[in-house]
Amino acid sequence: MAQATAHAQGQQHPIKLYLVVWAWLFVLSACSYFVDYFQVQGLLRYALIVLFMLLKAGLIVAIFMHMAWERLSLVYAILVPISAVLVFVAIMTLEADYTLLSRMIFFGPGP
Repeated sequence: MAQATAHAQGQQHPIKLYLVVWAWLFVLSACSYFVDYFQVQGLLRYALIVLFMLLKAGLIVAIFMHMAWERLSLVYAILVPISAVLVFVAIMTLEADYTLLSRMIFFGPGP
């Protein structure tokens, strides 16, 4: 009976959890801002910005979308396709570099 009542009301999480996550989101956003403020250039800049973006997205999905408390099958249903897309994008990037290199070797560097 108590379990049915708790299920009907929904799961309540402490407000402290949400405040801590908001603080981390603020810190990660500030770090992303400081990458531009300190004029970090090149590949390091993009790597840091993407890293901060993925960390913020992970926090939002885990806490605010309640994925941290979902069944493992639902988590896999969301994370596996996204991971597969990222792997395919990495493969396409490597293939694009190979294609560019082979065109430069066979056709010259261009005008």
